[in-house]
Amino acid sequence: MSRPHPPNVLTVAGSDSGGGAGIQADLKTMLALGTHGMSVLTAVTAQNSLGVQGAWELPVDAVRAQYRSVVDDIGVQAVKTGMLSSAELVETVAELIGGTDAPAVIDPVGVSKHGDALLAASALDSVRTKLLPVATVATPNLDEVAQLTGVRVESEAGMRRAAAALLEFGPRWALIKGGHLPGEAVDLLTDGAEEHWLRAPRLDNRHTHGTGCTLASAIACGLAKGRSVPEAVTEAKEYVTGAIAAGFALGGGIGPVDHGWALRRDTPEA
Repeated sequence: MSRPHPPNVLTVAGSDSGGGAGIQADLKTMLALGTHGMSVLTAVTAQNSLGVQGAWELPVDAVRAQYRSVVDDIGVQAVKTGMLSSAELVETVAELIGGTDAPAVIDPVGVSKHGDALLAASALDSVRTKLLPVATVATPNLDEVAQLTGVRVESEAGMRRAAAALLEFGPRWALIKGGHLPGEAVDLLTDGAEEHWLRAPRLDNRHTHGTGCTLASAIACGLAKGRSVPEAVTEAKEYVTGAIAAGFALGGGIGPVDHGWALRRDTPEA
């Protein structure tokens, strides 16, 4: 007699050998939030706390085979994307997601926390025309939304303009992450009809590697559990805020957020 299993969440993203972002961050988040994480690897990076020393894209056939292997046999309740690197990979993944009956969280990763490019400039148009239209939620930061829409955000008012421009490309919801603005860490979630402003105190912790991957994965976990988009995003924001607060030093540069903080919250130290 089989036991009920947790919802299945699939990440389609690159590997971070340092364990702070990418596939590794996604799977840690999925475990911490009570889902079964699965992965489709799109690229391998040599990466640590100081930056990205190298990146190698996987062949499209390998990405497609991984996706079909998982989805056709196991099934998914939500999909999340991260580093896709090239136009060919973006278009392949968009086609696969478009044929999958599950909500999709699109994190249009452009650069790493250290400023290293993770998406070819030639792929931006494919993100706009192929990937964003299949998104349930798109989660760009301010640099990424500027790349995609040309809207440069310098205030909360600018976040509305950026969201409107992003929604023109077809995602059902836009989550504009305002973490690079001064003051509170504020994000705007909107579908063009309703707005949700999500605020959290700005934490004095430089160890924030993996925040974008972690947030998108946490949203996917909520959607896989049947949460509405506003509910899933609100819960994900709370989880990421706690992970940033617990972020720790690792190596000589920017350390990661702590994906396991919530698991230890109510557990007394041994």
